Amino acid sequence: MTHSLYSAAEFRRRAAAQALTVHPDSWRENGDAKLNPSTIPHVEGMKLKDAAVLVAAIDEGDDARLIFTQRNATLRKHSGQVAFPGGAVDEADRDMEAAAAREAEEEIGLDRRLVEPVGRLPDYMALSGFRITPVLAVVQPGFSLTLNPDEVESVFEVPLSFLMNPANHETGSGVWLGTERHYYRMPYQGRDIWGITAGIVRVIYERLYA
Repeated sequence: MTHSLYSAAEFRRRAAAQALTVHPDSWRENGDAKLNPSTIPHVEGMKLKDAAVLVAAIDEGDDARLIFTQRNATLRKHSGQVAFPGGAVDEADRDMEAAAAREAEEEIGLDRRLVEPVGRLPDYMALSGFRITPVLAVVQPGFSLTLNPDEVESVFEVPLSFLMNPANHETGSGVWLGTERHYYRMPYQGRDIWGITAGIVRVIYERLYA
């Protein structure tokens, strides 16, 4: 059975297939690490906290949509930025999938029973001090959301076809610890998807669709 390239069914198939090739050093090979190889030794010397984010594809039509949040401007870290739902892993979380689903439920009210994990990407080693596991998932449409105003300002969706088109992947740069660092940007309808979140999207493109 064939599926439309950007459907949730095809996303599920590709996510599961690439997950078989994830190994401990895979994070070096894609996205921001590939864009900034000089940061790899620094990150390897850091003590990182475990976190998980939910990359949720809505299963509707031939073009699935990914769910993003706009973080509250008052947060201590990554305030006001576009992000995937997620956060630090708790001791009670049985695995990264459970952590990502719990965080999404706490942040935006997405019922974790509706979340179908379909794979993981390599961990993202963030210079802000986190080892982030992106959990790829499929969510059926028709859900309702209740945002936690302390963490999330708004939620929006972006078509997978837009995100997986490399023509929409811009790059920018800034100075970090005296060194120029490059990052991806994917502006969409007035929203600035950049930094860690855009880096994760880029890894999805490189591992699933390139």
